[in-house]
Amino acid sequence: MFVRINGGLKYLWRAVDQDGNVLDILVQNRRDKAAARRFFRRLMKKTRSVPRVVVTDKLRSYGAAHREAMPSAEHRSHKGLNNRAENSHQPTRQRERAMKGFRSVGGCKKSTW
Repeated sequence: MFVRINGGLKYLWRAVDQDGNVLDILVQNRRDKAAARRFFRRLMKKTRSVPRVVVTDKLRSYGAAHREAMPSAEHRSHKGLNNRAENSHQPTRQRERAMKGFRSVGGCKKSTW
C-alpha cells in the first residue's frame, strides 16, 4: 500500500493473522527483496514463531525474500487470497483522506493500529 507522507510516497507493509488482527506494521521507502526480507525477519522476531503459510500479493520480491527468510513456510500468492490484509488498509485510507496525507511516519503508524 502506498501512503503519502509529507508529499512523498512511502510503502506501508502490514502483517495480518488469520483472524484479521494486525501483527506488525512497517513504513519504508523501498519495496524490493531486501525490504521484504527485513519485514519478514522483523515479523518472525516479534511473534517468535515461523508461520505455516504466508499469503502475499504477486510482487516478485516477496517470493525471493520468502525463500531466504523462512523456507519452511508455504508461500501463496494468488488474486483474492490477500483480501484480509487489503481490508485492514481501509481505516488508514479513510484517515489519510481526512488529513490530506500524513505529516510523519509515526503519525501514519499510530493511525493504522
